[in-house]
Amino acid sequence: QIQLVESGGGLVQPGGSLRLSCVASGLTFNTYPMTWYRQAPGKERELVASISGFGRNTNYADSVKGRFTISRDNAKNTVYLQMNSLKPEDTAVYYCNARRTVKYDYWGQGTQVTVSS
Repeated sequence: QIQLVESGGGLVQPGGSLRLSCVASGLTFNTYPMTWYRQAPGKERELVASISGFGRNTNYADSVKGRFTISRDNAKNTVYLQMNSLKPEDTAVYYCNARRTVKYDYWGQGTQVTVSS
């Protein structure tokens, strides 16, 4: 059974930092590009950052460039999202996604990030 389990969310003040983790099981991890998405209340889900199977290529939404860093540790089947200089507009549920094709497309349950003073 394939599972993606996110952790690391919480409440943080503006300007603070959080590191999200997503542990994958049941799949050959290094064959999957990994992506973090987020969805704020009343808004559509949006791509935050993605990383290729061996971590050579990354991509970021313009809104998080220079503040967020995606990385992966294939030995631990884990992808990370380091989030610095957090803003209230970063408040959302953050989801981990593993996708090779339309058929091989898996999601975690999400972790809440709230940025508020």
